[in-house]
Amino acid sequence: MHYLIGDIQGCRSALERLLEKIGFSASRDRLHVLGDLVNRGPDSLGVLRRLAVLGDAANCLLGNHDLHLLAVAYGVRPLHRTDTLTALLESPERDAWLDWLRTRRLALHEQGWLMVHAGVPPQWDLAQTLRLAGEVEAELAGPEIADYLQTMYGNEPSRWDDTLRGADRLRFAINALTRMRYCDAEGRLDFKLKEAADHPPRGLHPWFDAPRRRTQGVPIAFGHWSALGLVNRPDLLATDTGCVWGGQLTAVRIDGGRREVVQVSCAPA
Repeated sequence: MHYLIGDIQGCRSALERLLEKIGFSASRDRLHVLGDLVNRGPDSLGVLRRLAVLGDAANCLLGNHDLHLLAVAYGVRPLHRTDTLTALLESPERDAWLDWLRTRRLALHEQGWLMVHAGVPPQWDLAQTLRLAGEVEAELAGPEIADYLQTMYGNEPSRWDDTLRGADRLRFAINALTRMRYCDAEGRLDFKLKEAADHPPRGLHPWFDAPRRRTQGVPIAFGHWSALGLVNRPDLLATDTGCVWGGQLTAVRIDGGRREVVQVSCAPA
């Protein structure tokens, strides 16, 4: 059985209860965790330990909080006041966990689903999404990761162009895959708005409702957008149900044409 799981964000206890509730077996089942494994919750180190021990039974994508951990660890960003990463950063196993984390994926296509943490810009099709994710993955896993992380931050360019190269190309890709929520009709990303998608401001669309989106017809699963909550429609699964804010941690079974939602309640971190 294949399950998608939304943002865990260091909530080890909720993850254990969810795995127990779905009767997860690493010898039989597969998890696809849609990013933001760490931060804000009480036990980021415990979450990494639990997921890593599952080996090939768990595909774990990178989210913006996971990238923030890497940036802090490599001296590119300071800890924020609300970060809960100190135990992980001070662990004797720190280097091993950083190496494990930076070799995770940014996009997957499994069981007919394109899986990302945040979104897919309207200009990309399935093949281009996986290709650009792979370009960023190579930088994160490579020997010059510290140099790459120095160029990762910033909101520009905000619109995709096939002529983009170098740091601009990779910055756009990582922003789209790990940060985007809204874009305009031209596919320009907006990073200010975080509210739910019921009444978007004039001129902006949730990325999945953008006009002329080239991934129309490709089922997409993502997390990242806790204000959106669970969205469960034929071509779309949004799975960040705000566990770290006292909401729920969500798993969705997706194999064999099934769609089964399983949730556990979470205490606020």
